[in-house]
Amino acid sequence: MGFDILALVWGASLLVKLVLVVLVVFSATSWAIIVFKYRELNGADEDSEAFLEVYHEKPLELAYEAARDLDRSPLAMIFLATCADLKSEGTGAVEQRRISKRMAWMAANEGHRLERGLAFLATTGNSAPFIGLFGTVIGIIQAFQGIAAAGSASLAVVAPGISEALIATAAGLVAAIPASIFFNIFAARIDETRASIDLFQEEFAEDLTRLGAPGVRG
Repeated sequence: MGFDILALVWGASLLVKLVLVVLVVFSATSWAIIVFKYRELNGADEDSEAFLEVYHEKPLELAYEAARDLDRSPLAMIFLATCADLKSEGTGAVEQRRISKRMAWMAANEGHRLERGLAFLATTGNSAPFIGLFGTVIGIIQAFQGIAAAGSASLAVVAPGISEALIATAAGLVAAIPASIFFNIFAARIDETRASIDLFQEEFAEDLTRLGAPGVRG
């Protein structure tokens, strides 16, 4: 079966081969992103869980030390950036408003960081089938031209050209299906992480208010 597929690919026209190369690039890049995002999101979840355990049970000083070793967590990054701003800005009302904006900006930035690569998965999932269909249409056109030139429409004449053309559609689906599946999985996980970021941001602001930084919550 594998040899037959390779034979069909090598026997395809130049344009269909170019379509297949494009789809292979899309597929390989998508899988690289999938592996990277899987590890990144798992790391973010693990470090966030470890950070929250320290944050809820230990003093802020120990939470700060723990956050420095848990840099895969967006919560830890927001915590560290806010603590740095508190040290440099002070606790005045104007300074606290700046810190509040900085915290919101960090929360948005961490969310955007986790979303990197998803746009490519979405593009692959949406466009790869159409790219493959384009290759198939071109292949079928060329197959019918071959039939016209041969002056025969027997199965032996038609089947090879149609088979070569359909390889492009199959390649498009092979590239699109995993990209679409993992895009939806990662998007759902990132939504959950964003919700955790929002909850932590509110909780941290309340803790700072309770500890004597009234303007942080803003």
